[in-house]
Amino acid sequence: MFYTRTTQRQGSVEDQVRRRANGAPSLLLTVLGEFVLPAGRPVWTAALVRALAEVGVEEKSARQALARTADEGILAPDRAGRRVRWSLTGSGRTLLTEGAARIYGFTAGMPDWDGRWLILSVTVPERERQLRHRLRTRLTWAGLGTPTPGLWIGPDTTKQPEVAAIIAELGLRDSAFSYVGRAGDIGDMRRIVAQAWDLDEVARRYRGFLARFASPARNGAFPRQVRLVQEWRHFPFLDPSLPHELLPKRWPGTRAADLFHRRRAAWHAAAQAHWSSLTNDDA
Repeated sequence: MFYTRTTQRQGSVEDQVRRRANGAPSLLLTVLGEFVLPAGRPVWTAALVRALAEVGVEEKSARQALARTADEGILAPDRAGRRVRWSLTGSGRTLLTEGAARIYGFTAGMPDWDGRWLILSVTVPERERQLRHRLRTRLTWAGLGTPTPGLWIGPDTTKQPEVAAIIAELGLRDSAFSYVGRAGDIGDMRRIVAQAWDLDEVARRYRGFLARFASPARNGAFPRQVRLVQEWRHFPFLDPSLPHELLPKRWPGTRAADLFHRRRAAWHAAAQAHWSSLTNDDA
């Protein structure tokens, strides 16, 4: 499940997405979002360890992931003798709930576009490398691309408040300005798009997703759903969700989004039933 909020303790959502791109902590978050959040009740350590084992995580790594996630304020432990059960914190529930809205609402393309662009010009001194990295990460998460240094563009003008908040949080108000409008007659917009986003790489990732989940799973719905969501949740960060008229022909993102929703709908009931059996065994 994607995070979509920034907290002081946890750091930015974008930084967390990068840190958790692979491995036990990332898989744990997917399990929390898909199964713990909807159930709304605490879960014993043993149940989470068993669940992660089904997607290839060793016990030691699973326990380390639990400790790390608790340290970041997403989970809270409750001891009962030598046993521990885990509950989502208030901020953890908020993060995962908002993340669900983002991941399940992501369709890999804007169906309706009025032709207007959000344009941002922002200057960061070369010596401020860490700030430049944070800015790039945050704006990329917001769906903007950069065709030339210091210039950012995005077709979704409703992102303007989000972008303004990023600029304010990074202390760059005095070196930035934005405007919204249609492209003029100078320049080729497809060339600008190609400079702003690496769509070939995004398409490659989509084709890999399509190949991995092409066949429906007759057995093992739980691990398949975890892996499905685990992989899909990175696409809202990779794909700027451009209008269809700006995308290459036969864009694989459209087919990938359709496959994601179909596979999850087909596996969800069986996966939830298996999760219930894991947690009931540890009651």
